[in-house]
Amino acid sequence: MASKFSRSLVIALTAIAILPMAGCAGRGKKKTDTRYVARDVDTLYNAGKQSLDSGQYKAAAAFFDEVERQHPYSIWARRAQLMSAFCNYRARNYSASIASAQRFLSIHTGNKDAPYAMYLVMMDYYEQIQDVNHDQHTTQLALDSMNDIIRRYPDTPYAADARLKMDLVHDHLGGKEMAIGRFYEQSRLWLAATLRFRRVIDEYQTTTYVPEALERLTESYLAMGLRVEARNAAAVLGANFPGSKWYSRAYHLIKEHYPQAFTQVHLEAPQNDTPDTANNTEDDDHPKTPSAAPSQDDKLTVPSDDVGSHDDPAGQSPSNATLPPMPPVSAPSENPAGNEAVSNNP
Repeated sequence: MASKFSRSLVIALTAIAILPMAGCAGRGKKKTDTRYVARDVDTLYNAGKQSLDSGQYKAAAAFFDEVERQHPYSIWARRAQLMSAFCNYRARNYSASIASAQRFLSIHTGNKDAPYAMYLVMMDYYEQIQDVNHDQHTTQLALDSMNDIIRRYPDTPYAADARLKMDLVHDHLGGKEMAIGRFYEQSRLWLAATLRFRRVIDEYQTTTYVPEALERLTESYLAMGLRVEARNAAAVLGANFPGSKWYSRAYHLIKEHYPQAFTQVHLEAPQNDTPDTANNTEDDDHPKTPSAAPSQDDKLTVPSDDVGSHDDPAGQSPSNATLPPMPPVSAPSENPAGNEAVSNNP
């Protein structure tokens, strides 16, 4: 009997000791759930508009998201999706902006504001473009968005702005190919290097990297013993960029390693004839931006002599060396239903 009483006493004392600790743990825990407060669409939308006008873009996006959440079937819910995408763009919250704009496009594909939503997606990707030393996946997504706008809405101002920005995007993608090609060349992986340089010439023909790509292609072909291909690359370089330092280097390389080429195809001496063996492949000796850019109207031309075939992808305009001025992206117009009348205007 005494033993049973002792065990009961121990259990009771243990329970008493645990209760204060449980209470402390409960008091120390922070609440993370926000209480749902139902509000009418006018109040929510006007609060978001006021936050947007005062430059509080994150708060404005939250209000517009709440409009869509609390009133998903109202006319203003569709409007709020675009406003949320715009506010997140201004707040540099690009992933949220893309999500809102793409959600709008998936639900309202034929809406009159669909070009604007697609343009916002393009700008979200465009603003995230980094230099050529980083991965260019976002740059490719920006280019894909530009092509979609130009293909689907060619006569809109959004397509016109996409065409202007496409030059910089091509220059970044071409620069990335050049950076990889230089790495392969320095590692003496000649075949891999030639593939990268050929891609710059074929796909990014209007960028500032083409002269350097042709000269490095001459180097790589000579290193592999493909002297005829090296001669052809040098001839194309001389026909399009006769005054560039890249042609001077290619000219002296051919003169040193393949003198018979001068009896097979006409290679003019460079205008600024400064002997350069062009064997040094260090980045300091070969800057990333060449001194000569492709002509504005001409594609690469093959010399009149028979130097082999050369594919000429169509280019539109030369690449700009700096970021083109971006027109301000304004908020969408305030009529959410097009020509429809809205009885209660926030």
